[in-house]
Amino acid sequence: MSDTAAERAATALAGTLPRVFWLDPDIPGHDVPAPAPALAGDVFADLVVVGAGFSGLWTALLAKERDPDRHVVLVEARTAGWAASGRNGGFCAASLTHGHDNGAERWPEEIDELERQGVANLDAIEEAVARYGIDCEFERTGEVLVATEPWQAEGFAEAARTMTALGHPARVWDAERTRREIDSPTYTGALYEPRGVAMLHPAKLAWGLRAACERLGVRIFENTPVRAIRSVPVGLRLETAGGSLHAPRVAWGTGAFPGPLRRLKHYLAPVYDYALTTEPLTDAQMASVGWKGRQGVSDSANLFHYYRLTADNRILWGGYDIVHHYGGKVRPEFDQRPETFRKLAEHFHATFPQLEGVRFSHSWGGVIDTCSRFAAFFGSGYGGRLAYAAGYTGLGVGATRFGAQVMLDRLDGLDTERTRLRMVKEKPLPFPPEPVRSLGIELTLRATAAADRDGGRRNLWLRGLDAMGMGFDS
Repeated sequence: MSDTAAERAATALAGTLPRVFWLDPDIPGHDVPAPAPALAGDVFADLVVVGAGFSGLWTALLAKERDPDRHVVLVEARTAGWAASGRNGGFCAASLTHGHDNGAERWPEEIDELERQGVANLDAIEEAVARYGIDCEFERTGEVLVATEPWQAEGFAEAARTMTALGHPARVWDAERTRREIDSPTYTGALYEPRGVAMLHPAKLAWGLRAACERLGVRIFENTPVRAIRSVPVGLRLETAGGSLHAPRVAWGTGAFPGPLRRLKHYLAPVYDYALTTEPLTDAQMASVGWKGRQGVSDSANLFHYYRLTADNRILWGGYDIVHHYGGKVRPEFDQRPETFRKLAEHFHATFPQLEGVRFSHSWGGVIDTCSRFAAFFGSGYGGRLAYAAGYTGLGVGATRFGAQVMLDRLDGLDTERTRLRMVKEKPLPFPPEPVRSLGIELTLRATAAADRDGGRRNLWLRGLDAMGMGFDS
């Protein structure tokens, strides 16, 4: 980038608040709930759910819907929605497999069923948001996958035919049609799927699910990290600093924070993703971009950007940089990364040069529970008394509800359309131990960036990973 681009980025970032836009209590309408008390003493339940992100919140809610008399306890190390569930872009996708192509490559014999269940899952989320009165700015706008280089659009026509045959029509747009919808000089075409993605306010969804859980009788403890899991004659005992939780069944939905469930560490590589939001756009600025359909947008590069409009017409702009720290370290200071924010700001201005002068209001990062197959995996432990779901790899806003159903199916001993899926039965390849893990991730990121520069052509390293069914993404 030129010095002028760097200067423009620095000006736009001046005064940016280093905090998550969705979780900012100073934004009008952000009614952050007061934290629930921490656990003190011994508590007994029929089901304990660990983690109050989307995975745990959906599990607790659905457990009460299935059996209103079931005594459910939800325990969270911090507060509901504080981690990945409150830090993402707010894209709620129907896909359970990190996109159709990833699912079709890994589970070709059941991709039609995976797509059907994914759409049904998104429909159920929309219905639950309405039924529980969750004001989370839910907009079923669909998503525009834009090409910024000709090679990125090469598969659009085939993808549109495939998606249409599966019952969710997709459309291919040329550069002119794309720019009539959302105006950027970088666009060479797009694939538009009208119903497969909804936009929402992720923190408000988490807070709304939390409130719905409480109304149904779920007992919630926050600021209560689980330190140990013990088998006892009647089930499991979860030990915390202030007391213990006892239950015959436990659902574990902690994302990138496996805690004492050490088996998850072999399958997860925590990575950081970063985002910016602009100040609210004026009517004139909005008119210069268009975007009347308010769709979610992502580009088709391997290292991609995702972006969308908020309810007050800010542009949330994120992605591209994927950062993994040696040993999978997760630390608060990693939430801010100035060099990534500068890069994102420069890319923003290249995409929307007509918005020169717009400043960014918030900058943040968050950790993602990445796994080698890019889609969630599931398992059980302690003789079937504990079920877990993890590895959503940046596409968990919608898929976590499906994962919650899988965990409950297994804990309830049910044979369902979900538990019969090969996707659910299989696990991804584990990541190798350090230092090979970090070296492999670094090589993969460099090779991925090189592929974007070389017309999408994947080198020998990436082709070898493809052959093993292993990769690295966010």
